[in-house]
Amino acid sequence: MRVDILTREYPPYVYGGAGVHVAELAAVLRERIDVRVRCFDGPREPGSPGGEPGVQGYAELAELAGANPALRTLGVDLAMAGDVGGADLVHSHTWYANLAGHLGGLLHDVPHVVSAHSLEPLRPWKAEQLGGGYAVSSWAERTAYEGAAAVIAVSAGMRADILRVYPQLDPERVHVVHNGIDLDSWQRPTDAAELARAEATVRRLGIDPERPAVVFVGRITRQKGLPHLLRAVAGLPPEVQVVLCAGAPDTPEIAAEVDGLVERLRARREGVVWISEMLPRPDLIAVLAAGTVFVCPSVYEPLGIVNLEAMAVGLPVVGSATGGIPEVVDDGVTGLLVPIEQVGDGTGTPVDPARFEEDLLDRLTALVTDPERAREMGRASRRRVEDHFSWAAVADRTLDVYRAVLDAPRP
Repeated sequence: MRVDILTREYPPYVYGGAGVHVAELAAVLRERIDVRVRCFDGPREPGSPGGEPGVQGYAELAELAGANPALRTLGVDLAMAGDVGGADLVHSHTWYANLAGHLGGLLHDVPHVVSAHSLEPLRPWKAEQLGGGYAVSSWAERTAYEGAAAVIAVSAGMRADILRVYPQLDPERVHVVHNGIDLDSWQRPTDAAELARAEATVRRLGIDPERPAVVFVGRITRQKGLPHLLRAVAGLPPEVQVVLCAGAPDTPEIAAEVDGLVERLRARREGVVWISEMLPRPDLIAVLAAGTVFVCPSVYEPLGIVNLEAMAVGLPVVGSATGGIPEVVDDGVTGLLVPIEQVGDGTGTPVDPARFEEDLLDRLTALVTDPERAREMGRASRRRVEDHFSWAAVADRTLDVYRAVLDAPRP
């Protein structure tokens, strides 16, 4: 079986959870089937990250330089679609590559499988980023989903969203395969040399490993709920550090809003550490291992790989009770869920933002001031990801979807 995986993100250009998912899934699937990866950001050098055999990177078309980002994306999609001939099945990830999968499937008469990491209609704030291109991205996604032989949702919550947003889809075609975690790569330092390197790393970044800390990791985008977090943590005990691994803002507007909130927070309390660059994995693990609790205040989160990463390092998670987060965080066992009633306009905005922020503060305070409880939940977190979220299991379930699609009668 040959499967062509189509994606915007692939190492070394990984910006979010979808890119992590594709890289890890492709690595495990290669042990079982013939996998070709087609990705954005131009060719990879052999021997460099992402430069393994079977990977082809596509640059944007020079003729579309300066065009709306959505149109530049579709230019890459057209090139990808022409190159998937010979595959038994194409598998696309995110709207950026969905149209490549749809057109490639039609052109070469092979089934197209979509993995749903998010849904454009549930991210209306992207109109700030793409302008009229948001209508284009929404059209591309809808067209691909409606034409797909199968859709893979990364959580049951995501599956429910898909069927609500695209009610014409046959529920039998929408499958749940959770995200996974590389358990060997995500674990806290243990030996003396590793511990010394980790301590040196966090001190270099401005974190005091002797003080309790709340850690956030994520892009600066509306869906991550960072402004709510920055207002909530102002009420934490003064000895608690707030560590923000937050960068890659979607728009100048959200960047300015977060910058202003961080400035106000720093005026009220010390111990606010903002790391805007994307840390290499060993440094990020050091930051997580130095934390007391991980926080995920998202207003939209189909699953949240960052939660799995934090749990694998042994942190409890305080997360919004939305999307797929309740399928990851076992409330009261591996962390605490924050109730959130949301406006039904697709933005995910809390009906009562002040109440959401107060509940978020209460749960963070409960864990960060009870280190033994936090440690026990952290140990339970590691056990949970070991039992339920290994990439080997994800690959097996994905292959089951492929086989079901290939065995089904073609329309």
